[in-house]
Amino acid sequence: MSKELILMIHPAVGVLGVLAAVWVFAETLNASADNIGRIRTASLLSAAFIWLAYVVGGYWYVVNYAADKALIKAGPWPFAHEFFMEAKEHVFLSLLLVATLLPIATFADLKSNRPARLLVYWSSAIVVALGLGMEGAGAFIAMGAKVALAAQ
Repeated sequence: MSKELILMIHPAVGVLGVLAAVWVFAETLNASADNIGRIRTASLLSAAFIWLAYVVGGYWYVVNYAADKALIKAGPWPFAHEFFMEAKEHVFLSLLLVATLLPIATFADLKSNRPARLLVYWSSAIVVALGLGMEGAGAFIAMGAKVALAAQ
């Protein structure tokens, strides 16, 4: 698989995980017997996509990121690695944890159990917020590489 394809798959599946979490949130607003299957399916998709983004991104990080890291740190935007990549490396673990919790939480009785419904609301909202943060941090890292290449 080409490096470019890996770099496209990583954020794409991350965005799909975020979109699935938005779907969970929206469906949970009107939780009923009619949509509980969709809620559970969307939560499983969200977790699966977030985990896939982790695996693909982790592969890239281990195999290819050393050259990018050196380039970024030597370029005009070293903070793209020093802050944003370091933040991604640590915050992403929270995203994995909450994304994994999300499908588990959806197996409660959401239509009559308000605390369980609130757990699903907040879990899906956190997946969305952290996922968008990961996407934004990734944009800074990519731009760090681009400005480093342009400065050469």
